[in-house]
Amino acid sequence: MTRDEKRRIIQALRQTFRQNQTVLLLTFSEINVPDLTALRRQVREAGSGYRVVKNTLAIRAAEETPVGQLNDDFKGPTAVAFSDSDPTVLAKILKEFADDHPGLKFKSGVVAGQAVPADQVAELAVMPSREELLAKVAFMFNAPLTRLASTLQSPLTKLGSLLKQVGEQKEEA
Repeated sequence: MTRDEKRRIIQALRQTFRQNQTVLLLTFSEINVPDLTALRRQVREAGSGYRVVKNTLAIRAAEETPVGQLNDDFKGPTAVAFSDSDPTVLAKILKEFADDHPGLKFKSGVVAGQAVPADQVAELAVMPSREELLAKVAFMFNAPLTRLASTLQSPLTKLGSLLKQVGEQKEEA
């Protein structure tokens, strides 16, 4: 690999590290090419990325980025998964794949500029996604308003039914 090629790879990785809020480091072994291709496809469909990196180039690219906090984890076979959207979506895809392929393991990651150890990355996969959390918050705001509306409507309904009964009694008399 020439110096120019290395320089281009470092620049591309540095740009990836700066542009994405979530960068997860993984180690992989004994995973065949078709399975890795399927994983890449799933990650890409989620709007994220996955690439295998050369550790020395990744360490240079991580300088002056939040990923620089993870330099000690760039050892052995290393893959980088990255996303600028919801980190739980990417973590879920990788965790599901890792459950079927024990050779894929989390090393660490950076989420919103903060270094996260491997066990916390795995916990991220079981958290609800941003959309699920927003739906729950919307429901929580909506529930009291719905109860208030039904409570306010109840006396009017009772009044209407009472007037109807009084009217029926007057017709009978």
